[in-house]
Amino acid sequence: MAAREDMGSWLEGGPHHDSAARGSRLGLPETGSGSLAPLGRRVVALFVDWLLCTLIASAFLRGQALGPVVVLGAEYVLLVGTAGATIGHRLLGLVVRTPDGAPAGPVRALVRTVLLCLVIPAVVWDADGRGMHDRAAGTVIVRR
Repeated sequence: MAAREDMGSWLEGGPHHDSAARGSRLGLPETGSGSLAPLGRRVVALFVDWLLCTLIASAFLRGQALGPVVVLGAEYVLLVGTAGATIGHRLLGLVVRTPDGAPAGPVRALVRTVLLCLVIPAVVWDADGRGMHDRAAGTVIVRR
């Protein structure tokens, strides 16, 4: 179980652990393919997905306040659950998988997406830089 000292958040600037490289506790390499994706790439991928989903929602779901969130949720469940990456992830060279390298699958994608759409779990992360939505789903976002 994670202790409070192992947790970080965007308010604190994240955790401050010098002893272990990000992802090493998960058995991931420190750099290169298979290493944890940097926060900047993950945020840009999310913005790409959000922009595309907003455009789709404005074209097909006019007047629906939650339209972009519904489209984003559908994109994440379908694409992460089947292909392992959203359009934004693909463009930025990222993939969602389990720490041991297995595909996320539909159930993990659903859990991850529901929590991501709630926002708070996504902006609180652990010592490895994984959002609480990824921890709960048992997934990581890594470089392809």
